[in-house]
Amino acid sequence: MHWKKVIPEYQKQEWDPDQEKYCGIFHFRFWRFGKWMDVVIDDRLPSHGGKLLFCHSLSENEFWSALLEKAYAKLAGCYEALDGGNTADALVDFTGGVSQSIDLLEGGFSEDEKAAAELFAEMEKAHSRGALLSCSIRATTAAEMEARMDTGLVKGHAYSVTDVRRVRLGEGFTAFFKSEKLNMIRMRNPWGAKEWNGPWSDESEEWNRVGHSELQRLGMTVENDGEFWMSFDDWYKYFTDAIICRIINTSVMSIHKTWEEVMLVGQWRTHADPLQNRAGGCRNNRSTFLQNPQFMFDVTKDHDTIMINLQQKDKRHEKKHGGGEALSIGFEVFSVEQNREYRMHSNQDKVEGSEYINSCSVFRRMELKKGRYVILPTTFDPNLEGDFLIRVFADVKSHCRELIKDQPDQTCWTGLCGYPSYVTSIHLIKTLGLPGSDISPLAKISCGGEKVKSSVLAGSSPEFETKGLFYHKKPNKPIIIEVLDHGLIQSDTLGRVEVPADVTEEKSFIILQLRSKEGRDAGKVHLWVHTRTELTDI
Repeated sequence: MHWKKVIPEYQKQEWDPDQEKYCGIFHFRFWRFGKWMDVVIDDRLPSHGGKLLFCHSLSENEFWSALLEKAYAKLAGCYEALDGGNTADALVDFTGGVSQSIDLLEGGFSEDEKAAAELFAEMEKAHSRGALLSCSIRATTAAEMEARMDTGLVKGHAYSVTDVRRVRLGEGFTAFFKSEKLNMIRMRNPWGAKEWNGPWSDESEEWNRVGHSELQRLGMTVENDGEFWMSFDDWYKYFTDAIICRIINTSVMSIHKTWEEVMLVGQWRTHADPLQNRAGGCRNNRSTFLQNPQFMFDVTKDHDTIMINLQQKDKRHEKKHGGGEALSIGFEVFSVEQNREYRMHSNQDKVEGSEYINSCSVFRRMELKKGRYVILPTTFDPNLEGDFLIRVFADVKSHCRELIKDQPDQTCWTGLCGYPSYVTSIHLIKTLGLPGSDISPLAKISCGGEKVKSSVLAGSSPEFETKGLFYHKKPNKPIIIEVLDHGLIQSDTLGRVEVPADVTEEKSFIILQLRSKEGRDAGKVHLWVHTRTELTDI
């Protein structure tokens, strides 16, 4: 249970009428910036006229929620810092999970039945695996905050989702075999009152369509307790925002799906030297964007699900000093050369990215092909400083690490053997017309002692999508592309070609003729090539 992490040894902290055993202090824990932080408070709670001013339970003898709120306020700096807080950020603080924000308006679920069905399946799966879900109706003005709508719903108010269920309609065996189900969501208003009054509300006639056994399974009650059901169609029609806070399973001992996690800390910091500046802003700032911190990871399977969470350091404790505003943050993911070990200095192929929001946490789930990728976490505007945490989850080890160096080091060996004067990036897109039909092509790009290999594909026109980066001392040093027919014992060469490495301002698209060992045409390769003399240009 999540609350056992937040309230450790809760039984020992229970109030004891024996005054010698009761010391009036309480211990709580919150997840902040990659660590569980301890907060200790006393039992003095803000009140007026014998009534608690802020969070309170329906029972006058129950104080755990008020004590928890006080501990959270202490962590944030003051009670004022909790006003108008972000639900997604709070869920992360209480669980150590990762929050995904969903804009139900921009999602267009009312017009796209497939997207709506996928969202329901995602929420149902997340809820069954212990995720915390929340939803709200956006208030566009201060006057709309906490305003009750005709439907009974309240704007600017966070509702907790307590169940996501496919409800069986009808009664008896006929209903079972007919298997007519309705996608439904159960929610709770934290105020404990003011419920939805539309279809499927507590006393609506729609519940007559549900059999007695199904009602018992749902635990359906007719009380003004703040908990109510809605059909999924009505839910995304009236609510504007949803949050899924996933508790990612990283345990090596679990029988359920587990994830490999890498957690790294970084900084956005300004500097006069462009090579040392790390506060370049979003992609709109073309001249400084690539100066941001860069993190590289590998996808070693043919396809893998990758989850990336970017979290900035919380500044709510600065509210009482006039600060505390969260930066607008986001990140972009680029496909790079398989052997890249140094920072990107020119634009690569963008494959994914998050929205930019002024939240403590930004999350994105994506499906990526085998290869090497670079994440650029940024603020929206340049020259803004802050600390951040980046978490990368993958099915297998991603070897995520920060790219620190801009180019190869100069050592005593480079003094003897020579230091590279050129850098070439090659992106082999595809080949056409390879000899033979029942073949398993494998592409190899090499320069000097450096080699990059593609995956083994099939057919005479494979799309390799293989990238390599090569540092070399002479422009006429050949870069060779070789296409092989992969075999279990040996691989036969189908064709090869030398790639010209002419220095150009921009990358060039070229088509080259492959030649067999006998000098015959062996198909063509399509590729991008970019060579520069300045090693920090690519």
